[in-house]
Amino acid sequence: MPQHWFVWLGLGLLRALTFLPYAWQLAIGRVIGLLLHKVAKSRRRIAERNIELCFPEKSEQERAILVRQIFIDNSIGLMETMMAWFRAPDYLLDRTEFIGFDQVKSHLAEGRGVMLLGAHYSMLDLAGSLTTNILPVSVSYRPQDNPVMNYVMERNRDRLYQQCFTRKDIRGFIRTLKKGNVLWYAQDQDFGRKNSVFVDFFGVPAATITATSRIAKAGNAVVIPMTYFRKEDNSGYVLTAYDPLPIPSDDEVEDARVANAFLESRLREHPSQYLWLHKRFKTRPDKNEKKGKIYQ
Repeated sequence: MPQHWFVWLGLGLLRALTFLPYAWQLAIGRVIGLLLHKVAKSRRRIAERNIELCFPEKSEQERAILVRQIFIDNSIGLMETMMAWFRAPDYLLDRTEFIGFDQVKSHLAEGRGVMLLGAHYSMLDLAGSLTTNILPVSVSYRPQDNPVMNYVMERNRDRLYQQCFTRKDIRGFIRTLKKGNVLWYAQDQDFGRKNSVFVDFFGVPAATITATSRIAKAGNAVVIPMTYFRKEDNSGYVLTAYDPLPIPSDDEVEDARVANAFLESRLREHPSQYLWLHKRFKTRPDKNEKKGKIYQ
């Protein structure tokens, strides 16, 4: 339909750009980031508020510099998403370092399912594509609102992963874990009050879903946190699987706290390579407080 033609055109242009030299693609992502930092005022305000809440120890100038870099890194992340969607899974494999994945394979060899607990770092899709070179992976995702974007995303993820589950397909998650497979999962966005608890994230109470514990318990899975970051010199990537978290326990609140604490510790090392453009704190503990008021 005509209302979608510009989206198709934009995706076609981005696909073409993925065949340029790697350094050029990063440079294009940087330019896009600098432009969006200037014109995307509402998203910039969200990022500024998140950084103000999570890094109060930084000066105003330091926070401004960080917000600018967040736009750059997330826009490079857009180019990396296109690389994942439109290039072969082994594209950039020679630029990638995998750390700690032997333990994942060890648990799989024992017949245990593994939940790779990821997060919305800027290179999310590219990290998934690269990981399929060493592990068969199933993923969870939220469908896109735009039908063209959703079609292209689902089509390209289907060719990469064993299975793709929408985030509400809890039974699908559990089945794949019970079969001794790998499920890539993230709990780091605000999905509202339902099925969430409020635990600190950078010292700020954040609505955190408890499904991680329930899924891991029902699927008899090992929960292994994973990070994926671009190297500081832009020469490549480091994907790391850490020691298993003590999840599930008998306390869903404590499990949520442990997961948030792990994510916080990693983000302090690479604060700009994360989706701070999301309203992470829009749902507040006080039911009477208007949703999103903290960002006004």
